[in-house]
Amino acid sequence: MTKRLIVVAGNIGAGKTSLTERIGARLGWKTAFESVVDNPYLPDFYADMRSWSFHLQVFFLGHRAQQYLDLAASPESAILDRSIYEDAFIFARALAHMCNLSERDFVSYRRVFDLVVRNLPPPDLLIHLRAPVQLLLDRIQRRARSMEGGIDAEYLQLLESFYDDWMDSFDLCPVLTIRTDDLDFVHKARHLDKVVRIIQEKLTGREEVIFPPNS
Repeated sequence: MTKRLIVVAGNIGAGKTSLTERIGARLGWKTAFESVVDNPYLPDFYADMRSWSFHLQVFFLGHRAQQYLDLAASPESAILDRSIYEDAFIFARALAHMCNLSERDFVSYRRVFDLVVRNLPPPDLLIHLRAPVQLLLDRIQRRARSMEGGIDAEYLQLLESFYDDWMDSFDLCPVLTIRTDDLDFVHKARHLDKVVRIIQEKLTGREEVIFPPNS
């Protein structure tokens, strides 16, 4: 099969990591995930967001760009948990909106971001996972990660509005939108089978997949 590079995007709790793991295992693709455990800025960021937001975003930018370039150069197909584009259009924007990232730092960050992504080959497909905010919040609370303790519905809704803006203008590659409200690709093999089939068949164009309740 032709080498493919796919990125998975979506709000916190949408199911990106689970889908990336399972698509990688099913198709034998390389996988890449966010740097959390080895991120040297996260503890400082959560202790003082205004002081460390710029440092954190620059770290994520460099980390994700290196991941992306390594996988793009590899002959193997790959799928990445979260896209480099979300760093700027969703999370840095949210930090600036909440005044945790100054306008000066945001402009400087965006200048570097634009230079970096300008030289990246576009992905073959962006998979955009969506779910209602209340469901996202329920999932976040169930997995009980300490670093996510401050996430509330208002913040998730803000991110969701930024995702809507971003998707309205995103044109680097085809987009496959998947609603995960009633999708359980972790426990239901037929759901994963369907997602895999659609990904393989729809690596061009835009598609929205809605799974009916109790399927």
